[in-house]
Amino acid sequence: MGTTRSRLVGLLGLAALPPVLEEALLVGVGLHAARGLAPQATAVWPYDSYHDLRWLLVYHNSWEMFLLGLLLLTVLRGVLSAGLTALAWPAGVPRPSWGWLVRRNLEVALVAAAVISPWAALSVAFSAVALSWYLFASLGPMLVLAPFLLRAGVVSRWWKGLPTIELFGWASLNFVVLTLAGAVISSTTGWWAVVMAGLAGVANGLLWQRTVAAAAAPVRRWGRVPVGPIAIALTLAGAIWAQALIGFALGGGQGQWRPPVLTERLPDRVPHAVIVLGGHNSSWDGTPAADPRVERFSYRGLDAQGRPLPYPPEATHRSLDSSSALLADQVESVHRRTGRPVALLGQSEGSMVARTYLERLPRGPVTTVVMFSPLVQAGRTYYPPPGHAGWGVAAGWELRAMFWLANLPLAVKDDPDSSFVRSVLSNAPFYRNRTLCPVAGVRMIAFLPTVSAAEAPPGEYSRVPVYQQPALHGGLVGDRAVEDQVVAFLAGEPVEMPRPEYGLLQRLGAAWQAPPLALMLNPIWSATREGDPAMTGRICEAR
Repeated sequence: MGTTRSRLVGLLGLAALPPVLEEALLVGVGLHAARGLAPQATAVWPYDSYHDLRWLLVYHNSWEMFLLGLLLLTVLRGVLSAGLTALAWPAGVPRPSWGWLVRRNLEVALVAAAVISPWAALSVAFSAVALSWYLFASLGPMLVLAPFLLRAGVVSRWWKGLPTIELFGWASLNFVVLTLAGAVISSTTGWWAVVMAGLAGVANGLLWQRTVAAAAAPVRRWGRVPVGPIAIALTLAGAIWAQALIGFALGGGQGQWRPPVLTERLPDRVPHAVIVLGGHNSSWDGTPAADPRVERFSYRGLDAQGRPLPYPPEATHRSLDSSSALLADQVESVHRRTGRPVALLGQSEGSMVARTYLERLPRGPVTTVVMFSPLVQAGRTYYPPPGHAGWGVAAGWELRAMFWLANLPLAVKDDPDSSFVRSVLSNAPFYRNRTLCPVAGVRMIAFLPTVSAAEAPPGEYSRVPVYQQPALHGGLVGDRAVEDQVVAFLAGEPVEMPRPEYGLLQRLGAAWQAPPLALMLNPIWSATREGDPAMTGRICEAR
């Protein structure tokens, strides 16, 4: 009995120590946005490797640093997991030798690094462009792989048979615990976060005890089928398929985007001329809007008569600065033609073009801006252009390889180094800090789907009025109730509807975001006068 109790105390102490140390370091340096990650330091496979790889892919600035970090993290993860497994071993069941557990868990750490790395790279891409599709895509494989990797660290013939429902259940419960722990820590101020991280580590220890016992039990189904390798192969392939699915969701299947403001006449009480800006991979065949006061923004610019040119999806891949310059020309053209003040209505990338225009160029006749699904706090991670060194260099090449494979069957190719993406990365301090900040003389509103709550770290995210409604990214445009609110706002009426669950959803997503790269570390960002929400939890502030 005494031995069993001492092993439990040792297990809980070992499981609590790394989260406590990591949380203390994060609180000490003030990296506010990453505090929810610390409990994963002793989570069960593969959440622990997902934690390690996200930190490594963001916080390395050379290939040497990446390879050395990968080697060090693999060894530490293998030894730590062997120790947790040994202490969690069920009484009455013969335990392998310490040497076998170390060797096996080092092997599992290598396999996990290879299998999880593409999904961790997707998490980096998510934080770069603040699109929740990438975040959600990267989490599914963790739930699928967990029981297989857990068995791999415990039994020799782990690849055969379907893990028990108990093992699936305990591994999934760890995901829930980590999510809730990240939310609680993100809601806690000061050094209390360290205490919460310690308690989360204790919960991890108890779950190690349960999962090791479940993993050591004999399988009952498909005992001769190599289910483990099949699951791993599908997970690796899924990292490529995810790119195609995300590209489709973000506009590849969108084609001619025609929200009601383009297909219906505006009420007379709207005093504006309206320019409607489509999102990434949108296209336009030149069909005019139903109301002559409404015009579609062209990512190709204007013809000799000042009319917007039709454009293909590839035209939306240009830089935000370039698109905002085209918008400036079109704003002047529409103002001259109609004699009215101009309102901008943008979706996703179109919102970012409108916001860049307000910042970079004289706003002129623009008095109203409506932003649908803007990228909330984009530019939280970085990778350098090809041929250059810098923070996230390995993550960049991993994303290029994944996108190259994903693009093979696609007609419209997405590129992690497109001019649009690079403009977000280069001007990250502005987009991270000021996208949803007010502009003098301009009425602004952001229509945010509740899924965007997972796109922003806990803390302040907007100082302009927001209208929030349950929906996916880009899913609010076309909703009749939302369209009525847009018309009311264009007519000068006050519109605002924040939802109380938005802040809770922000905190629940905190554990699964990649850690943000501090602005002061990146040389191309360090000269900026922008404040860093990753450190303060506040936006719209100067350094």
